[in-house]
Amino acid sequence: QVQLVQSGGGLVQAGGSLSVSCAASGRTFSSYGVGWFRQAPGKEREFVVGISGSGGATSYADSVKGRFTVSRDNAKNMVYLQMNGLKPEDTAVYYCAARSGGFRSDSRLYDSWGQGTQVTVSS
Repeated sequence: QVQLVQSGGGLVQAGGSLSVSCAASGRTFSSYGVGWFRQAPGKEREFVVGISGSGGATSYADSVKGRFTVSRDNAKNMVYLQMNGLKPEDTAVYYCAARSGGFRSDSRLYDSWGQGTQVTVSS
């Protein structure tokens, strides 16, 4: 299991950009798939994007495809979520999560979670 610490996020106007970072502990981070999830008030947590341990495979939710980009630097034990073209409906608390093996879109399959980062997009 790894420990995850998030940073970034904040407040931006519609059309703007933000990034969120996820720092992981542990020496075998490259064997962990990482998912980004978000949860808006009154809504269920939803899958945003996943990235494989090597970074060679990714999968995006349709709602963010073409606007969000996930990447990772295993030498630094970091995963990044770059969010461009933000919309008010992207407003949520964003979480990174890690699991041994490949990423999954089901949040119940992850056993390590970051603390969450607020992203607010004003119209």
